[in-house]
Amino acid sequence: MNMWDEDLDARALRCPLPVLRAQKRLAGLAPGKVLRILATDPMARVDIPHFCTETGHMLLESHENGDEITFLIRARG
Repeated sequence: MNMWDEDLDARALRCPLPVLRAQKRLAGLAPGKVLRILATDPMARVDIPHFCTETGHMLLESHENGDEITFLIRARG
């Protein structure tokens, strides 16, 4: 069973596109739903957590596997 409700594949996208796509996708999610983001842009390590802090979404988890960074974000309620 997945710990997330929707996926966003932002691999190969460069700053600021991963954050802009996340913002758009989270705007369409019901409060409390979880978005998983897959990214490869090194700036996502900084940009995604900062975006969550600024917008009130909750960064539940982030981890790296090689070049890929995975984020789990709960939509603000």
